[in-house]
Amino acid sequence: MKMSILIPAYNEEGSVVGTVNGAVAVLERERIDYGVLVVDDNSTDGTSAVVGAIAAENPKVRVHLSHNPGGFGHAVRAGLDVFEGDAVVIMMADASDNPEDLAMYHHIFQEGWDCAFGSRFMPGAEVHDYPKLKLIINRMANLFVRGIFRLGYNDTTNAFKGYRREVIETISPLLSKHFNLTVEMPLKAVTRGHSFKVVPTSWTNRASGDSKLAMREMGSRYLFIVLYIWLEYHLSRGDYRKS
Repeated sequence: MKMSILIPAYNEEGSVVGTVNGAVAVLERERIDYGVLVVDDNSTDGTSAVVGAIAAENPKVRVHLSHNPGGFGHAVRAGLDVFEGDAVVIMMADASDNPEDLAMYHHIFQEGWDCAFGSRFMPGAEVHDYPKLKLIINRMANLFVRGIFRLGYNDTTNAFKGYRREVIETISPLLSKHFNLTVEMPLKAVTRGHSFKVVPTSWTNRASGDSKLAMREMGSRYLFIVLYIWLEYHLSRGDYRKS
């Protein structure tokens, strides 16, 4: 089974090389059939150039230029249109996600699960240097989502998740243009009938560059997508569930 690692990147020249090399090292060591796809979200720095240098040495690494308007969701959706493989894992470019966890995700797919979801807030997980205010908002948002969906998953806002190709087909078309895509994808996958397994993952705050998540702007966008999927789940009478 081939697993693609999709890395959306905007002005991540200082972090993306370590992210790509870390992922490749784990995938090669574990002898996992893989591809790494970095989607450059209209960066103004040397993101494409530094990834292109890696790709020149490793044909399993590609850089794709997103021609959509800027935004995390736009970049991920551009990558989902062109990724190769049987499953895709979305990984942050800022080296916050631990590449060692990729082997665990691959094992989940090998077990037959449709989705691999990482949680930073369950026994066995590790979180390093999470900003306090951001953490409080994160936990409140996840508590809200768990409550209205009665979901056995406490880290829906975590971008680091994996999906089989057929899941991507089931949940498309995707609407979110920004970081609310991290919520839209898993909630659609679960409410439309796909299986998932949750495992503890490690997260470390970025060492360089600036966070692209603007909390004030994202609140209403997260709420919209959550309520949209909640209404679909309760009112569509199963019209969108996988067949």
